[in-house]
Amino acid sequence: MTAGPTAAPSARPLFESGDWTVDDLQSIQSAVADIGAGELGLSTYRNRIEIITAEQMLDAYASLGLPHMYRHWSFGKRFAHQEGLYRKGLTSLALEMIVNADPAVCYLMEENNATAQTTVLAHAAMGHNHFFRNNQAFREWTEAAAILDYAEFVRAYVARCEEAYGIEAVERTLDAAHALQEQGIDHIVPRRRYTVAEERQRLANRQQAEREQEHELWRVTAHLADPEQAADPELEAEAWAMTLPEENVLYFLEKQSPGLHDWQRELLRVVRNLSTYFEPQRQTMMMNEGCACWCHYTIMHRLREKGLLTEGAMLEFLHLHSSVVAQPGFDHPAFSGINPYALGFAMCRDSKTSKPVILRL
Repeated sequence: MTAGPTAAPSARPLFESGDWTVDDLQSIQSAVADIGAGELGLSTYRNRIEIITAEQMLDAYASLGLPHMYRHWSFGKRFAHQEGLYRKGLTSLALEMIVNADPAVCYLMEENNATAQTTVLAHAAMGHNHFFRNNQAFREWTEAAAILDYAEFVRAYVARCEEAYGIEAVERTLDAAHALQEQGIDHIVPRRRYTVAEERQRLANRQQAEREQEHELWRVTAHLADPEQAADPELEAEAWAMTLPEENVLYFLEKQSPGLHDWQRELLRVVRNLSTYFEPQRQTMMMNEGCACWCHYTIMHRLREKGLLTEGAMLEFLHLHSSVVAQPGFDHPAFSGINPYALGFAMCRDSKTSKPVILRL
C-alpha cells in the first residue's frame, strides 16, 4: 500500500527529516502558495508567519488571538485555566492559530516538525486565509485591514482610562460589557465600520462634547442664544421611542443610558466592535475548518505528486489528517458531538465532486 500518488523521480523533496530552519519554512511556504494560488486559485491576504512557543500559544488563546489586546482579569483567568490543563497533560495545544487581518497573522508552534509545519501552512495560511477574505459573513462583519490598528488603539485607550478613572472602575464597566457581549451584535444589518482615524476623531468629538456639557455658562447661554432650539419634551419622547426595537443591547446602552460617562460608553463600544469582529467565526466555524482541511488535504497531495514530499512525510501527514477529521460514532466512548473538521471537510469534498442542483420554484 502506498502513501499517495507516485512522486516525480526528478523532484527534490522540500525536507527529508523532521527538523526545519527558517529557510526551509520559506521554501515550504513558497511551494504551498504556488499550488494554493497558482493551481487552486485561492485568493488570500498577505501572510505574516510568526513562530511561537507553547506559552505564547496559551497567551494567544487567552487574548483571543489578537496580538494587541486590552488588559482584563478574564483573560488572565482563561490563561491560568488553559495552562493548568496543558501542564497536567489533559489537553493539547493547536498546531497553529491565524488572525483574520490584512496581513493575516499566522502563528506556528515551534515544536511542530517539518511535516506539521507544511500541513498548517496549507491549512491556515492558505485555507483559513482564503475563507477570511472571500466569505460573505467576514466581508460584511469585519474589516481585516483595520483590526490590528484598532486593537492597538483600544489597548492604549483602556490603559489611559485606568490611569484617569482607576482600574476598579474600568474593570466594573468591562465586566458588565463582557456579560452582554453576545447581545452586542447586529445580526441583521451590520452598522457602518469606521477606520482607526475616524474612531480617534469620533472619540475626540465625544470628549469635546462632554467638556462643553460640563461648562455651566455654556449650558445656560446655549438656549438663550437660540430659544427655538430648546428641547421639546414630546419630540424627545418620540425620538426615544424611535430607537426601539433594538436588538443590540450594548448599542442601546451606549446611546441611551443616562448614568454612563463618555469613557464608559466608549468601552461599551469597544466590546461591541470586538464582538462583531468575532461573530463570523462563530457562525462559519464548520465551513471555515472544512475549507482549511480541504485545502491542506489537496495541497499536500499535490506536493507529493510533484515529488516535494517524501513517502515518510506523506504517511505522517495522512496520520495527522486522519486524527483531525476523525468522527467517533454516537455510541463510542470518545463521542463528544459533531467534529466540525470532519463534517466541514466532508461537505467541501462533496461540493467539489457533486454536480450543482438547480431548484426551480
